[in-house]
Amino acid sequence: MTTSPTTASPIRRVVLVGRAIIAVAILAAVIGQLITSVGFWTARGDESIPLDLLNFFSFFTIESNLLAMVVLALLVAAQLGRPRIGRRFDVLLLCATTYMVVTGIVYNTLLRGIELPQGATLGWSNEVLHLIAPLWMLIDWLLTAGKREVRFADLRIVAIYPVLWLVYTLLRGPVTLDQASGRPWWYPYPFLDPATHANGYAGVAVMCLIVAATVLLGAAALVAYARWRRRSLAPREANAARA
Repeated sequence: MTTSPTTASPIRRVVLVGRAIIAVAILAAVIGQLITSVGFWTARGDESIPLDLLNFFSFFTIESNLLAMVVLALLVAAQLGRPRIGRRFDVLLLCATTYMVVTGIVYNTLLRGIELPQGATLGWSNEVLHLIAPLWMLIDWLLTAGKREVRFADLRIVAIYPVLWLVYTLLRGPVTLDQASGRPWWYPYPFLDPATHANGYAGVAVMCLIVAATVLLGAAALVAYARWRRRSLAPREANAARA
């Protein structure tokens, strides 16, 4: 039976409002940064704005935030009366949460304070995309994990997108013009650029392994917590069903 927003618990109402606010905030942050970047690229005299746009949407941060926005919008729709999507959606939520948490960890440990090559950084947008939204996705998972039907085998699915993104980035980087510096290569993040490592691609490989380990460990922790919450809630639900 679907619980209407008016009869939902206070926590469910808070989660509903939080999801809606964060989804709108992500959309506003992406649009705000995009408008700022286009103005910056134009003033800089870049020859190809379409290339700049492709680079902009090649950032893991942008892609993971857009995925999170869509997932949050679907969760809001589900809470407002749409039927539950099922286990496949739980796996999609696991993916989105993992990517956002990793985005927050990587940015705030490795990249904070570094001007990324998407154009002039819009301060509030940067905080939404790299701190506020990742924190919300983690909080959302912790509050609702008992409902999630996820398994450790799902880690294989979680790994698909980051692996494809790394392959795309590393293949595209050496043949993409950096319009800011004129260099014949462009990478969205400094740790993926062989030129920033003393040992070149070996350093990039090490960083890729670290990021991959962070993704898998993060997803495994989310799955473990969800499974623990489901087990702890099972006796309570069984007692409620017998009452």
